[in-house]
Amino acid sequence: MKETRRFPFFYMKGATGNSFHMNDTKPPEFKTQFAEDVFHGLTSYPKKISSKFLYDEKGDELFQKIMELPEYYLTGKEYQILMRHREEIGNAFASLEGFDLIELGAGDGKKTKVLLRHFEQKNYDFKYLPVDISHSVLDQLSQSLDREIPGVEVEPQQGTYMQVLGKLADYKERKKVILFLGSNIGNLSQQEAVSFLQKIRNSMHKKDMFFMGVDQKKDPQVILDAYNDKAGVTEAFNKNLLHRMNRELEADFDPDTFLHWPLYNPETGTAKSYLVSTKEQSVQINSLDLEVHFQKWETIHTEVSQKYDDTSIAWLAEEAGLQIAGSWTDKENCFKNYLFQTI
Repeated sequence: MKETRRFPFFYMKGATGNSFHMNDTKPPEFKTQFAEDVFHGLTSYPKKISSKFLYDEKGDELFQKIMELPEYYLTGKEYQILMRHREEIGNAFASLEGFDLIELGAGDGKKTKVLLRHFEQKNYDFKYLPVDISHSVLDQLSQSLDREIPGVEVEPQQGTYMQVLGKLADYKERKKVILFLGSNIGNLSQQEAVSFLQKIRNSMHKKDMFFMGVDQKKDPQVILDAYNDKAGVTEAFNKNLLHRMNRELEADFDPDTFLHWPLYNPETGTAKSYLVSTKEQSVQINSLDLEVHFQKWETIHTEVSQKYDDTSIAWLAEEAGLQIAGSWTDKENCFKNYLFQTI
C-alpha cells in the first residue's frame, strides 16, 4: 500500500489570528521580490531561498571579507590569471581592432582593473561598459576609475544583465567583448546555465567574444574549506539571510538555532550551502502573515556553487551555440578563464 505523508510545515494566519493551512487561502500580495521568494521558498518542500538574496548591504560587506579569506581561493586565483596572462588575453581582444568591453556584475572592478590598466598602456581602442543593477555600485566604480585610470572611457549601464544585453543585441557599431568574472555561472543550475549562455549568444554578432571565469573541480577539502572558513565569516554570510528576514519581513528567526552547513559532491562538482534547524520550532513572518514550522534538522537550501572542468564547459558552450576560443588557468589549475566565440 502506498504511504501517504502529511507535511505540516507552514501555516498562514487568518483574520481572527488563528492558524490554518495555506491551501485554505490565497497567497498575500507581495511588496518586494524578496518577500515573494521567501513566501514560496519557505512554503515549498524542501525549503529553499535563492542565493541572490544573500546580497543585501550587510551581505555585500560580509562577502567582501570572504574574498579576503585565505580559504576563499576563487578571487585570488582569478586575479592571478589576469595578472599572469593579461598580455595574451589583451592580444585576443585587440584582434577586434576596436571593441566595447561589457562587464556583467562589475562590482568594485578590482580584477577588471588589471585588464583596463594593460589596455590603456597598450593604447587599445576600447570603451568600458560596466553593468550592475545598483546605481551606487556603478557610481563608486566610475569614481575609482576616474582616480586610478583616468584615460579609460567609461559608460555605466544600470539594469539587470538581461535588460542590458537585450539592448546591446541591436548594437552593431563595434565588436563586443562580454566579461563575466568570478565564476558566477556556478550559482546556476545546469539548465539555467545553458539558458543564460544562450541569451549571451543571442546578444552576440560574428567575431564578438565572451570571456568567463569558472571555478574548477579539485580536491574536495579545498572546496569545502572555501565555504566553511575557520573565522566563521561564511557562516555569518549565510545566517545573514535569517537576519534579513527579521529586518525586512518582521520575522522572528533565532539564528543561533540554525547551523551553517556546506556540502560538496565531487562526482557532480556541486557545492551547496544550507541552514539547518537544530530543533523543532515555528517561526513567525509577520509581514507575510505566515508561520513556518521546522522539524529538527530540517534545512533551508541557500546556495549552489557548481564546479566545472573542460569537458563540461565545452558541453555547455555547444548547447548554447558557442565554442571555446582560448583558456587560461592559474599555477595550481584551481580556476580557469575561458574565451568563447559564436559557432
